[in-house]
Amino acid sequence: MFRSKKEPGKRTPWNKGKLVGQKAPFSMQEIWSIRMRLQAISNRRDLALFNLAIDSKLRACDLLALRVSDVMSGGEVLSRATVRQRKTKRPVRFEITARTRKSTEEWIEAAQLNNCGYLFPSRVRRSPHLSTRQYARIVNEWVRAIGLDPGAYGTHSLRRTKATLIYRRTKNLRAVQLLLGHSNLDSTVRYLGIEIDDALEMSEQIDV
Repeated sequence: MFRSKKEPGKRTPWNKGKLVGQKAPFSMQEIWSIRMRLQAISNRRDLALFNLAIDSKLRACDLLALRVSDVMSGGEVLSRATVRQRKTKRPVRFEITARTRKSTEEWIEAAQLNNCGYLFPSRVRRSPHLSTRQYARIVNEWVRAIGLDPGAYGTHSLRRTKATLIYRRTKNLRAVQLLLGHSNLDSTVRYLGIEIDDALEMSEQIDV
């Protein structure tokens, strides 16, 4: 059998042989299950990371690149913050709820982070902050810990969770577009996968 040789210096794609696609958002019950577990084991970093990921709705690269100064001023975590997205170069604002402010403050104090440092520094010497690969592994651990299928959830599940809940409650696509920092509405529609969901919901209401 002929086997192609691997080209020198060419890396194997991280997703080769893996199931990829749109990841499911977390339900309220799943959110609370993860929170309760992280609180039970006193994992301050992961609790702050989880809560901030849900609130900020940021892509993994933007979430992990946050510095303490991005979310804290005058010794207190802000109720609203603004960051420039790496992908679009556009600023996006997000809220930081009281629960997330508390867990973030506790993490900053416990880790003794300085104002100019990264909010989620890496223990790996070559990386100044958690990498997207490390983040994916952490999310995988959260998902497994509460008995969910790791193949169905990922880092994008955290970005989609609050946006999906907001849409389901308000049907306000424009608001969700702004919160996600999308440049056009079509991107938001595709990202949430709402067209088919809405169509099915309307169809289910008609019994013929």
